[in-house]
Amino acid sequence: MLSLITSAVIAQQPEVRLTGTVKDEKGNPFPGVTVYVPATKKGATTDAGGKYVLQAPAGGEIIFKAIGYKTMTLPVSGRSSLPVTMEVENAALNEVVVVGYTSKRLSQISSAVSVVSGKQLNDVTSNNVGSLLQGKVAGVVVQNPSGNPNVAADVTIRGASSISAAAGPLYVVDGIIGGTANPNDIESVTVLKDAAAAGLYGARSANGVIIITTKSGKAGKTVIHLNTSAGANKMSMGNMRLMNSQQLYDYQKSYFDPATFQQERPANLLSQNTDWMDLAYRTGLTQNHHLSLSGGSEKTQFYVSGNYYNEQGIIRHTGNEVYNLRVNIAHRINDKLKLSTRVNASSRNFENEASGNYGALLLSRLNLPWDNPYNADGSIKMGTEPGWIGREHDNFLHGWQYNFDKGKQITAYADVNLDYYITPHLTFSTYNRVSYSGLRSELYYDVRSKAGRGLGELYNNSSMEQRLITSNRLNYNRQFGEHALNIIGVAEGEKNTFERNSLYGNKIPAGLHIMDAAANIQRSQFGPGTKTENRFTKGLVQADYTYLGKYNLIGAYILESSSRFGANHRSAGFYTLGGSWTISKESFMRSLPVFDLLKLRASYGLTGNAEIGDYQALGIYSYTSQYASNPGSVPAVQGNPDLTWEKTKNINLGLDIDMLKRISLTVDLYDKTTTDLLLDVPVPYTSGYDFVTRNVGSVRNRGIEINLNTKNIVRPHFTWETGFNLSINRNKVLKLNNHEDIAYSSLQWISEGRDLYSWHMRKWAGVDPQNGDPLWEVVTTDSNGKPVVTTTNSYDDATLQYVGAASPKFTGGMTNRLSYKGISLSVFVNFVSGNKVYEESTNDGSEPTSNVRVLPGGRTRWQKPGDIATDPRAVYGGNKNSDLESSRFLEDGSYLRLRNVTLSYDLPERFLRTVKLANARVFLSGDNLWTWTSFSGLDPEMGLRPYATPAGESGNNFQQNSTKYPLARKLLVGINITF
Repeated sequence: MLSLITSAVIAQQPEVRLTGTVKDEKGNPFPGVTVYVPATKKGATTDAGGKYVLQAPAGGEIIFKAIGYKTMTLPVSGRSSLPVTMEVENAALNEVVVVGYTSKRLSQISSAVSVVSGKQLNDVTSNNVGSLLQGKVAGVVVQNPSGNPNVAADVTIRGASSISAAAGPLYVVDGIIGGTANPNDIESVTVLKDAAAAGLYGARSANGVIIITTKSGKAGKTVIHLNTSAGANKMSMGNMRLMNSQQLYDYQKSYFDPATFQQERPANLLSQNTDWMDLAYRTGLTQNHHLSLSGGSEKTQFYVSGNYYNEQGIIRHTGNEVYNLRVNIAHRINDKLKLSTRVNASSRNFENEASGNYGALLLSRLNLPWDNPYNADGSIKMGTEPGWIGREHDNFLHGWQYNFDKGKQITAYADVNLDYYITPHLTFSTYNRVSYSGLRSELYYDVRSKAGRGLGELYNNSSMEQRLITSNRLNYNRQFGEHALNIIGVAEGEKNTFERNSLYGNKIPAGLHIMDAAANIQRSQFGPGTKTENRFTKGLVQADYTYLGKYNLIGAYILESSSRFGANHRSAGFYTLGGSWTISKESFMRSLPVFDLLKLRASYGLTGNAEIGDYQALGIYSYTSQYASNPGSVPAVQGNPDLTWEKTKNINLGLDIDMLKRISLTVDLYDKTTTDLLLDVPVPYTSGYDFVTRNVGSVRNRGIEINLNTKNIVRPHFTWETGFNLSINRNKVLKLNNHEDIAYSSLQWISEGRDLYSWHMRKWAGVDPQNGDPLWEVVTTDSNGKPVVTTTNSYDDATLQYVGAASPKFTGGMTNRLSYKGISLSVFVNFVSGNKVYEESTNDGSEPTSNVRVLPGGRTRWQKPGDIATDPRAVYGGNKNSDLESSRFLEDGSYLRLRNVTLSYDLPERFLRTVKLANARVFLSGDNLWTWTSFSGLDPEMGLRPYATPAGESGNNFQQNSTKYPLARKLLVGINITF
């Protein structure tokens, strides 16, 4: 009764107009804070700048509430201004997450998102963001198809959903589609996985969205930060061992004709034991030096950085050198206007191995240890000299003297963003970017090298890409008592242009790698010159409603158009729906204080994919032919005016649990079904075309994701934290054109009812114990239609069948961080399980002029009748095609890798004060230190498609696992200094 009387008395007092700015614990403006007047039961919500305005009794109180922060009750005391800094109650729940076109606290999220901080991202040394994400986000599978420092990692979110169209995620940097960022400049990476999170990017978000937020300056003292490290890269042989001179001699002696062996393989061959792997590989150097300055005033903040990264590849004459500059400036013009500019520029010099023909990657495995790469006088042999035994008759050391494959890439973009705070609740923003990327490369085969073919050859390639994008947004944010409403509308336009030119010249004098010096210039085999352009336009509206801070509903509708599609279906509508219930805020949960957060989430939506080539819907001709010295054209693309977007329906159920301020668990279940696949469908050759792109087929991905973070020990001088994530995904092709299988390659077919990356080949049945012949399965059907399996030693008679998939059954990672006083230890492992990897690892006498691997442990070769062996009898010229493609060479690709270990020491404050430093940290870091696997080759990590040359790698090196550029083992030392 007394409290009611008091409230009534206060409510009758004269009111004052109260304003203020609410900031978080870091001093940043805090939007979305509930500001409540208990006496009048009126309230407001802070805007994007953390500001609020309301009427309050002069003698009353104001309550400030935000999830994860302590509730603050402050007296008005007649003031007209009341600034507030919130105090953290649960730091994990207060993390700001960039979601779509807005930012939210993690506790307010109703969708499936994962956040990786810049510190967590950069524990591994790499200049590629995709590679740095490996093993750190549930549902994100990162595969390094090559250890070449010029090759980017393949990133897939919640399984591949496309066949002909690209399956990679959409990248968004600082709120605008596209862009690049140096890893050292990244504040955080947010991965949007379900429709409610990624759906605002509608037409291009079917494969998930990765949002990169770069660092910004903060008001206050200027901070100078130096991060420098250097170290060595070394090859790891994994479980593979090549035969040395004696081993190969003994092996060939077992299957050569004894009558001719001494003549063909004289004993003096044993005097030479060339280690071709040692000649091809080296210990490389990696350097990473980053300097940044940040600071500013209340009105203007800046962040400026420069970075130099240089990684020498472990194969000689490969490397990647990058210079990067970033400038981020934010200026508040007045209370209504804020201007932000962000500029990023990089210059990259890259080199690929260019010895020619098969290249050092393959020849280091094939060349014989009996062949000496040097002449008696120390000069380098070409490999064509008399007495050279190896099959390829090629010495990559000789080509390295003259040939090269080098290039340069310049990338730059500039953002100009303006925020106009129309009212405390309504903001208009315009985000604009222009970006440019230019690349030029030269591949030169000198006339003196074998690859020069007695002519001398030069390939000049250049490309240019330009992007213009504008994104205009209207954001309404309002609190109505216990109701909170956020509405955002977006209108966006984008134009992309691309040009490529390629020339080939031959008959070039030695040492002159200039196209004008060529006597014969023609179109390059790397493709004709081309110019393309595409445009996207988009409009969307999203409403986000919250009641009592515990019930949330969010929905959006997106209409997008693209010039890539047919005139009949150029536009398409997409939508998202989501909701969450924060159970821990219910009154019945007060008896369970163990829960800091207990929240259920659900979402459903339709997203799209437009990642195909330009003009696939148009009937176009290619002017790449000549007739009687006159230009001619040929049909290139068959038109399809009905071509439209791939569409993906995404269902997600999630549970978030935070307990005891120490345990955080997130579990997500999802079903992602893609229909209207953008599929290249074969057409009769009489049509004049090879294929036409149509909307045919369907693929489904289902899975579960688990993310667990724990604070195991928290003491004044010792802490131990663990982060663990696990992803399980099952992929299935539901429908194909006319229900017909697609022969993607000689090793993989795509078939209804099977995994998208299914292996298709003859199935190995072992070795015949009686004669050592190879055996394969023959599958027939009996009179009842049931399959009958027999074996045969005839490769041609064996049945082609499905024998597993390249997709892993589950992936994940775990990080343990321990800290004792100034000493910290971080141990990060990632793992992959259940995938099949193709490793064509041996020959059974079919190639006596090529080296061969030592049989891995546990494998034996047939020698005599009755032997139970894994490998057939070696026969000169081959044993009944036993070396041809079959499941004999499919291996378990599962592995557990010690991805990084970092030991660091923070120098004591007493010393820092003496040398006038704010912070200083020295560290020792190791990458890819150890891999546990039963795989017999160099490295089990591989792309999902065999025989595919990764982008950025020399075309001389065709890809399967036995010829993959291996990952490097790195050991680096460094220091971080803050002035």
